[in-house]
Amino acid sequence: MIESKYYLVEKKEHVAWVWFNRADKKNAMNQDAWMDSPAVFQALDEDPEVRVIVVAGKGDAFCAGIDLIGMVGSMPELMENEQKGGLKWKLLKKIYPLQETMSAMEKCRKPVIVAIHGYCIGAGLDFITACDIRLCSKDATFCLKETAIGFVADVGVLQRLPFIVGQGVTREMAYTAKTIDSRRALNINLVNEVYEDAEALFKGAQAMADVIAANPPIAVQASKDVLNHGTEQAVNEGLKYVASISSNIIPSHDLIEAFTAFAEKRKPVFTGN
Repeated sequence: MIESKYYLVEKKEHVAWVWFNRADKKNAMNQDAWMDSPAVFQALDEDPEVRVIVVAGKGDAFCAGIDLIGMVGSMPELMENEQKGGLKWKLLKKIYPLQETMSAMEKCRKPVIVAIHGYCIGAGLDFITACDIRLCSKDATFCLKETAIGFVADVGVLQRLPFIVGQGVTREMAYTAKTIDSRRALNINLVNEVYEDAEALFKGAQAMADVIAANPPIAVQASKDVLNHGTEQAVNEGLKYVASISSNIIPSHDLIEAFTAFAEKRKPVFTGN
């Protein structure tokens, strides 16, 4: 039995479903979400009965992003005004485990399909880029949100997304932080297929997982290993670099303004400081 306060794991023969299970918060990723992911996917990696994994979200959205308020308590460095070297060093060390949250799906030998409905914002987009195959429903929306709130996306999306949609689209999404719909997501190859609604999406994901699970597992897993080998060096080096950049620009006046505006439910005013 896999224990997690955030993820719900269900097995259907050779297919394991991993559910984001915080529907009342639109599956915003809190501390449990970030910390539990590596153990969940390692356990499924080691389970000989599991051949394919499907990730999906309970409720009316896949993931509304990071739980900003919930994470501040575990990362007080984000809001500390006195940014000395020791504080930066501590923040850097805290970014690496957050990167492992996303790398867990990539490192898992079993193929990971992600079924996206509703919001897929910020950390949600980070998450899906580390999965093997992305499917969505018509109502799905995607946003690389981090720049809009004063962060550089530092847990893997800037490393993985260019391999999926190319450099130009990645830069557009990163710089504008604009939301795109399912139609655009399909056109840019962010997703493989779009389904009418969440019910059809989940059925489609299960059907694809069943097809994969019927193939010889060692050949499927070896194929994933070879495909990962082509990108892993660039991704790993990029993760280390972006962690350093992120710890250098946090906090900023703009980041604090983003937090304040969010709490006060108003539009932030950024100054570039």
